[in-house]
Amino acid sequence: MRLHPAALGLLVLAAACTSTPPPPATVADLPDIDAGAALQHIRMLASDEFAGRAPGSDGETKTVDYLIDQFKAIGLQPGNPDGTWTQKVPLVGITPSDFTPLVVKKGGQSHAFAHDAEVVAFSQHVADTVSVENSDIVFAGYGVQAPEFQWDDFKGMDVKGKTLIVLVNDPPVTNAAGELDDAVFGGPAMTYYGRWTYKYEKAAELGAAAVFIVHETERAGYGYNVVQGFGGERFDLITPDKNMGRAAIQGWLSWDAATALLKMAGQDLTALKAKANTRDFQPVPLGLTASMSFRQSMRTIDSQNVVAKLEGSDPVLKNEYVVYTAHWDHFGIGEPKNGDPIYNGAEDNASGTAALLVMADAFRKIQPAPKRSILFLAVTAEEQGLLGSEYYAKFPLYPLAKTVADINVDDNLPLWGRTKDVIVVGLGASDLDDYLRAAAAEQDRVLAPDAEPEKGFYYRSDHFNFAKVGVPALSTDAGIDYIGKPEGYGREKKDDYTTNDYHSPSDEVKPDWDMSGYAEQAKLLLAVGYRVAQADAMPQWKPGNEFRAVREASLKEAGGR
Repeated sequence: MRLHPAALGLLVLAAACTSTPPPPATVADLPDIDAGAALQHIRMLASDEFAGRAPGSDGETKTVDYLIDQFKAIGLQPGNPDGTWTQKVPLVGITPSDFTPLVVKKGGQSHAFAHDAEVVAFSQHVADTVSVENSDIVFAGYGVQAPEFQWDDFKGMDVKGKTLIVLVNDPPVTNAAGELDDAVFGGPAMTYYGRWTYKYEKAAELGAAAVFIVHETERAGYGYNVVQGFGGERFDLITPDKNMGRAAIQGWLSWDAATALLKMAGQDLTALKAKANTRDFQPVPLGLTASMSFRQSMRTIDSQNVVAKLEGSDPVLKNEYVVYTAHWDHFGIGEPKNGDPIYNGAEDNASGTAALLVMADAFRKIQPAPKRSILFLAVTAEEQGLLGSEYYAKFPLYPLAKTVADINVDDNLPLWGRTKDVIVVGLGASDLDDYLRAAAAEQDRVLAPDAEPEKGFYYRSDHFNFAKVGVPALSTDAGIDYIGKPEGYGREKKDDYTTNDYHSPSDEVKPDWDMSGYAEQAKLLLAVGYRVAQADAMPQWKPGNEFRAVREASLKEAGGR
């Protein structure tokens, strides 16, 4: 049958109208991020009504309900395979009280270090009382055993039942030129050995009764006031042994308190620190004893990770997952600062949680839809030690071998305008950086390494728990090269936030925020996730990366791609 030319033209037009649209060729072709909606979400989540979003509080209930309502309105599916929107995370909340001072003795000499002002102590033991009594004190350098760097701060010393004093961060090892040696502990970049969590884990492994980290603002990346905030209720995952395998007391000493303590032993902290920076360091028994006790009240709760899913469009690849994470929690109601007891957590991390919502909304609009499934995972208890993401990594809702990437959004989107740079925490770790670099170039932006690698940010947010189990993980940060701003503006803003607002009630929505950079960077992360979802192959860790072997073993065990 021959068609009239006009009819043929109509058929061609109809076919064109019903055909699949071409995939977005550039970042600009993707749906824009709704900055106004993001700000509205941040205002709500960081409002006094949500009371600081502490796990186990009314603030958690309001937060979880809000997120579920928003994901439903966007049109996503419940992310738990059981048909619900949440994953229960069993936690024990431990609140210490009735502290005795840390009493340090040498013979007949005794000094009491005041709790909070000089020492901050807590415990993971699920027990009504915690104490150490006349425990011998040992200065153990950085508290590190790292065979790959031929480093051992303990040199075979038996520290069972002893109290350890250790330094914060990694040993800053220098080369012959007096510069930080990149071949040892990552040079200027912190390794996991520098994290306080590692130091507590190592003390437990060696049977120590107590361990105190000496605080230094520059090396820790935050002030002692932040450490003081660690002394309230703390949550932990519930373990079968009720955490009795941990050191009874864990905590921090201010620099001045540590200096005074070592002076009692006839030692100089600065001199000992210099010795601790070398492989030859020997642990130093101080001839001192430590005693301290406190009571604890406990409660068990089921906190919640909120998980929403956009199912992939490919019949095979939909069983693989790109995960976006952000922690919804903050510190709730605590010690008032300037009369304000509510730790609203606007930047940390209502801003990241809001990004999950606006990126989810944008993903729903992309045509063609992503081939792989996209999970939006708002996790609990990050501020308590990355507990929500740790639980997910231990009990994943979807196989880790089928989890192709984690893209984490934690307090890391620009809030003061657009930036030329995109900071990547752990730049060069995986193929995700290549996706990011290509997409950033389309925005006329460049990648920059972490400006503060010594603070170990790669180990301080939820992507780390995915990395530990082998899933390639990406963590960016707000750049500091702000467009149209004077030189040094970005650094000034970052330092001001760290000094004045970080983990403080003053972390609230600022009236002069400029959300243009937030929207631009959220769109960048959207592009990375979409392109990973469309790719033929999964992203991989770069050769030599510490997590590559874990991933390869996971894929091999699963018989995967």
